[in-house]
Amino acid sequence: MVGRIYHVGLTVSDLDRSIAFYNDILGLEFQGEIMMTGEETDKLFQRKNCKARVAYLNGSKAVEAPPIELIQFVDEDVNKVKSDLFTTSISEVCFYTDDIEAVYNSLIEKHVECLSEPQYFDFRSQSFGESKAFYFKDFDGIVLEMMQPL
Repeated sequence: MVGRIYHVGLTVSDLDRSIAFYNDILGLEFQGEIMMTGEETDKLFQRKNCKARVAYLNGSKAVEAPPIELIQFVDEDVNKVKSDLFTTSISEVCFYTDDIEAVYNSLIEKHVECLSEPQYFDFRSQSFGESKAFYFKDFDGIVLEMMQPL
């Protein structure tokens, strides 16, 4: 009934700044931008006269790798809440890397808030293998994760 994940949507406060973060800092490829308006958009978002700028970025050409969808609502006050791993919601979006130390160092150099250094995890006894991971935040404070399977 349900297939693969099509995209992961994040509401942002400044689309241009967020595109720069995900493109220039994380290296995701900008795929394009659309403007959503009209009756269908109003019905979808349950808001009259709704306008949404929407951009798509991805780090992979593989169809299985869903893009990040960044949404900025135009002329709307967006309720900005502090992103928190311990609040019921989407807790984070996880990105794959094959060199976690280099990514971590690059983020630190670019003044990105990292919540820890890369941490080693051994889940072989639970059939999940080994990995390194750390959490960081984009400029809106959205929690993201970087992971390197070992």
